[in-house]
Amino acid sequence: MSAARPIRLIGGKGGVGKTTVSTALAGAFAARGRHTLLVSTDPAHSTADLLGLPLGGEPVAVTDHLEAVEIDPEAVADAYVEAVRRDVHRVVSPEVRTTVDRHLDLARRGAGTLESALLDRLADLLAGAGSRWERIVVDTAPTGHTLRLLAMPEVLTGWIQGLVRQREKARGVDRMLRNLAGDETAADDPVLERLHAQRQRLARLARHLRDEAVVHPVLIPERLPIEETVRAVAALDEAGLTVGALVVNRVLPPDADGAFLASRRAQQQEYLDEIARRFAGRDLVQVPQLPRDVSDATGVAEVRDGLIPLLAD
Repeated sequence: MSAARPIRLIGGKGGVGKTTVSTALAGAFAARGRHTLLVSTDPAHSTADLLGLPLGGEPVAVTDHLEAVEIDPEAVADAYVEAVRRDVHRVVSPEVRTTVDRHLDLARRGAGTLESALLDRLADLLAGAGSRWERIVVDTAPTGHTLRLLAMPEVLTGWIQGLVRQREKARGVDRMLRNLAGDETAADDPVLERLHAQRQRLARLARHLRDEAVVHPVLIPERLPIEETVRAVAALDEAGLTVGALVVNRVLPPDADGAFLASRRAQQQEYLDEIARRFAGRDLVQVPQLPRDVSDATGVAEVRDGLIPLLAD
C-alpha cells in the first residue's frame, strides 16, 4: 500500500520541527533519484529560509530531482476573488455590482476564503503526484489549522452542492421567464460553471488525500506535544486518513554529558516510554537532537539520515 502513496503530509504542533523534517524528507527522496516537490503551506516562510532560496507560488528547482513551492494564501485568495468578481459581473446587472464588490472585498481576507484558496492551489499541485512528481512532501501549518484544512474538502463539497442546487433553481426561473418572453436562447452561467468546477476539484483533492497521502505527525518528547499528537492522530483516524510513522524529533543522544543533561535525558526517557505506550502498534522514528540549530541546508542534510525509514513507508 505504501508504494502507491506518493504524498506525504508532515504535521504537528508549532515549534516541533515540521519544516526541518519536511525539507529533510524531500531531500532524502531526491537524493534517491525520486523527482520530488516540497510544498510549504505555512505562512511563516520557514522553508525558504532553510533552503536559502526565494520561493514563490510556482515550483522552482532546488537541487537535482528536487523542486519547492511556497503557497501564499493571501495572493492565491486575491486571484480567486478577482476571478469570481469577473464571473459575477457577467451575470448581474450594473446596479448590483457595487454591492457584489463590497461583499467580495469583505470576504477576501476571511479565514474561509484563505483556506479555500489554499486548498485550490494545493489541489492543483497534488494532481501532479505520480506523474509530474514521484513524491510530494507537504510542510503543513500547526496541527489545528492542518486538521481544519484536511476536513475542508468534504465540508466545502457539501456546501457547494447546496449552492449549485440554489443556482440551478434560479436558472430555472430565469429560463421560464425568457421562454414566456419568446427568448429561447440558452444563457451561459459562469457562476454555475465555477461552482461545478470547484466541486469537482474538491472531490479530486479529497480522493488524493484519502487514497494517495500518508500523514507523518512530528512531536518532541515533552508533555504538551504528546497530548496534542494523541488528539491529532485520533482525529486523522476518524477522518479516514492514513497515519504513517510518527517522527519523534530532538531526542537527546545517549552520549550527551553532564549532570544537567543526564537529568534531562532521564525525564526525556519517561516521555519516550510514554510515547511508545500511547502509540503502541504505530511505527516511531527518532531523530536525534543536533548540537546546533538547524538553520541551513547543511543542518537539514544531517537530519536526513534519521528519516530513511520513512522513505519506504
